[in-house]
Amino acid sequence: MPVVCRNVCTFAQIIGIMQQATEHISWYDRPWAALTFFTRLPLWRLHQPPRESYRSVVEFWPLAGWVTGGIMGATLYVSSMFLPYAIAVILAIAMRLLVTGALHEDGLADFFDGFGGGVDRERILAIMKDSHIGTYGVLGLVVYVALLGATLHSLPPGLAALAIAAADPYAKMLSSQLVSMLPYARNEATAKSHTVYRRPSMAAGVGLAVQGLLPMAAFAWLGHVADWLYVIVVPGLVMYFLYWLIWRKLRGYTGDCCGAVCLLVELTTLLTITFLCK
Repeated sequence: MPVVCRNVCTFAQIIGIMQQATEHISWYDRPWAALTFFTRLPLWRLHQPPRESYRSVVEFWPLAGWVTGGIMGATLYVSSMFLPYAIAVILAIAMRLLVTGALHEDGLADFFDGFGGGVDRERILAIMKDSHIGTYGVLGLVVYVALLGATLHSLPPGLAALAIAAADPYAKMLSSQLVSMLPYARNEATAKSHTVYRRPSMAAGVGLAVQGLLPMAAFAWLGHVADWLYVIVVPGLVMYFLYWLIWRKLRGYTGDCCGAVCLLVELTTLLTITFLCK
């Protein structure tokens, strides 16, 4: 009985510590952590959220897309006013790479290397964790950037800017579903960021939908896209295919998988818009 009592007391102490750890997290800490985590903006100089806040950054991933997509779209539109359009497209892509620190592009390269060169789960995870880039990663990035640039160049500057601002958070909203649909393939100690995302709650899921769909609704209205339903459905199908592939190969997700799915779904969204507006 004394042992049981000690265990109960210890458990109560742990619960108390956890409650104290979450009590000091303010309402703005989690979105601030997401902006700090998914961008290279020096927001940490103004405020450093508690470490626990970073477990829920996926719940505000589309909000970070508002920033990165908005900056990229604004760069494209403004620079196209006084520079050749092809240069404006390149500057827009470069600007987002600077703002994000190529975080998702790094994940995309690792994803192509792992799934292209790995024959089983352990080998795929080992390749994806390796900091060196391989042939599949290089070729994947080249094709991705070429398709992204050509897609944006095929749209008028105003429509392209709106499409970027909408596709970025929408792709992040869809990609965040991996955290809900799959377990983490590694553990916190072996994770690149040493953080395992928590699964979004029902309320967080509603917040994700608002963050991702609101810019898309604005794009459909301002861009006068009649067949906007295809812009919603086609990227969702691609996301589901990538989910099935990741489940079949890894039985779980990694941060690299989330970044890769985000970029591929975003590219699919832009390709769908280009097809509808040709």
